[in-house]
Amino acid sequence: MKFAYIGTYPPRECGIGTFTNNLLSSMTCDNGTERKSNEGFVVAMDDPEETYDYPREVKLTVRQEHQRDYIRAAKFINISGADLCILEHEFGIFGGEHGVYILPLLHRLKIPLLVTFHTVLKSPSYTQKIIIQEICKMANKLVVMSNKAIEFLTGIYNIPEEKIVLIEHGVPDLQFSQELSKKEFNLEDKKVLLTFGLISRNKGIETVIKALPKVVKKYPEVLYMVLGKTHPNVIRYSGEEYRNYLRRLFINLNLEKNVFFLNEFIIQKDLFKYLSAADIYITPYLNEAQITSGTLSYAIGVGSAVVSTPYWHAQELLAEGRGRLFDFNDSEELSNIFLELLDKPDVLKNLRKKAYDYGRKIIWPKIGDQYITLSERILKDKPQVFVEKETIIDPLVLPPFSLVHIKRLTDDTGIIQHAKFGVPNLKDGYCLDDNARALLMVLMTYRQKKDPLALELLPIYLSYIHYMQNKNGTFRNYLSFNRNFLDKVGSEDSFGRAVWALGYLLDNAPNDAYYQSGKLIFLNASPNFENLQSIRGIANTMIGISYYLKNNLSDESMTERLRNLAYKLINQYKNECSASWKWFEPLLAYDNAILPLALLHSAKILNDDKVTETALETMNFLTQITLGRGYLSLIGNKNWYKKGGERSVFAQQPVDTHAMVLMFHQAFLLTKEKEHLNNLFTSFMWFLGENDLRMNLYDFETEGCCDGIEKYGVNRNQGAESTLAYLISHLTVLQAFEELHKTV
Repeated sequence: MKFAYIGTYPPRECGIGTFTNNLLSSMTCDNGTERKSNEGFVVAMDDPEETYDYPREVKLTVRQEHQRDYIRAAKFINISGADLCILEHEFGIFGGEHGVYILPLLHRLKIPLLVTFHTVLKSPSYTQKIIIQEICKMANKLVVMSNKAIEFLTGIYNIPEEKIVLIEHGVPDLQFSQELSKKEFNLEDKKVLLTFGLISRNKGIETVIKALPKVVKKYPEVLYMVLGKTHPNVIRYSGEEYRNYLRRLFINLNLEKNVFFLNEFIIQKDLFKYLSAADIYITPYLNEAQITSGTLSYAIGVGSAVVSTPYWHAQELLAEGRGRLFDFNDSEELSNIFLELLDKPDVLKNLRKKAYDYGRKIIWPKIGDQYITLSERILKDKPQVFVEKETIIDPLVLPPFSLVHIKRLTDDTGIIQHAKFGVPNLKDGYCLDDNARALLMVLMTYRQKKDPLALELLPIYLSYIHYMQNKNGTFRNYLSFNRNFLDKVGSEDSFGRAVWALGYLLDNAPNDAYYQSGKLIFLNASPNFENLQSIRGIANTMIGISYYLKNNLSDESMTERLRNLAYKLINQYKNECSASWKWFEPLLAYDNAILPLALLHSAKILNDDKVTETALETMNFLTQITLGRGYLSLIGNKNWYKKGGERSVFAQQPVDTHAMVLMFHQAFLLTKEKEHLNNLFTSFMWFLGENDLRMNLYDFETEGCCDGIEKYGVNRNQGAESTLAYLISHLTVLQAFEELHKTV
């Protein structure tokens, strides 16, 4: 048999990577069994900020936040000759919201799928639950490592029990003498307590440190060793804050000679030597929500005397006298257990023997045999392979997502309005419209891609919006390059765009500081909502209110404001529509799709049939006019399209395409009809040459977007509005693709 493995892989420092490496070796190495006829290769998940020099069994890498890589991986696996794909699933190693990018890959596989779940959450979010259910739907069999995981999958996720197989976490078949290991590490005169693994606050290491003074008083030779680097996600967001806290703690307790941190990722052979050298191994996790612990399995495998808090995996693995349990955060109880075990060497020895005897049952060669047997059973049953029904959306045709041109246009004040070709035109300064769009774009980028540059740019655009707000909550629009105000009150369109971006911030804030800042600006602007007269200003504001209400549904006064604004649009529509003209005005002008888009957003909040009906009627009318040729042909802004007159073809602008993409996306979210996604992608392809001139608007050299299509050709200037319109559309295509796979 030939196996394709998907997971992290050494030299990436990750427990899942070590597991994948051990599983592949145990299923393919010749240990005097039929495994010599098996072969395998790895599709390795790269860290968002790292690339690695992988061994030869890694045939393909997937960049975590690059959706197109997942599609390529599916195609590679399908033509590789593999008989079975084995996925190592853990939240945090796949891209998109809660790892949703793995779904398009799995949907495209044409071979059977076996999934190992390293985590099964007891209280998943809506999206996490959908993702797990989708994976389970596509998998032929699911492997979990504890009975608690089976209980969760069947009871919480409604997965048939017959699809689930319990195979415990494997441990390497490595044995070392305690005496020789202690000698190698100069620990002969120490009583060694040990914890290892990636360090983070939920590990509860402070519980052990607080338990030590009482123990050290009787056994001053005790040394508590903590092996392992700080978890990379902790480093990314909090640095070494937790490790520094632990250091201050043991210094304050006068334990400098009794606590030792080794801030390294320990290779497997050395790790087992440390485990062998330890007198007691501790996993002091702070809560029960740990369905699988590889570190605990390793400790049992080597025959350690294990003391642990009663998290789920520990309750099962340490049953029948294979270890000792103490309550969460209970340093006093832990002290007493340490003293008992150190006082009674026979009790300690008995713990080690029971652990060792059990550990021989879960060594990797035996676990590998169980996976092989399960794989043979899957293939013998001639399984039906889940193959996704294709839609028109193909992320592979999208250029790589890039903020290069946005960074080029942005200084410490905000984003520059215009550009001469790809160079910022400083003479035209800044505007509220573009900084609001920029705030929306970086929020979307950070939500979907966790791009640190997006987080770096975010406060620049938010502070611009704040600076431009007047005391009465309205906004100025234009600011010169030398930071002089150029107007007293901006257009209602710019007001609405600012409210839209602020509303999106309140639904997607990356931290509380930005949330609170945005909320103050939003609420300061809110008294002006009902004074709006421009229908596009109204529409943009409605979208912002809709995002705000997603997390503030109890705000009845804001809900009524949204309803009042929606009916302003509906009444405008009633006054202008006829049997052949289903529109809000006697002409189609600019940013047309923003009007149905606002009603589609409102319909999801208000549950009002009239709002939904008007939204869909006007969307369908606009669709007939602009997509009737099989590609997007926008209304030109030279003379627009007056009722009963000739439609203008030029100039066509990216902001109109952006509104079309968003409109079809919201229509799909409301109706779940996939035809809207086809229209979305057709509209997006306007940027990439499927337009009246058959010319690209996206510039692959500058990574910006041209300002529009003129009669003479493409306007090669690449200002903020056009590039932001492209990037928001690009992100919306990726988001729509994710959501499609949640609903398959």
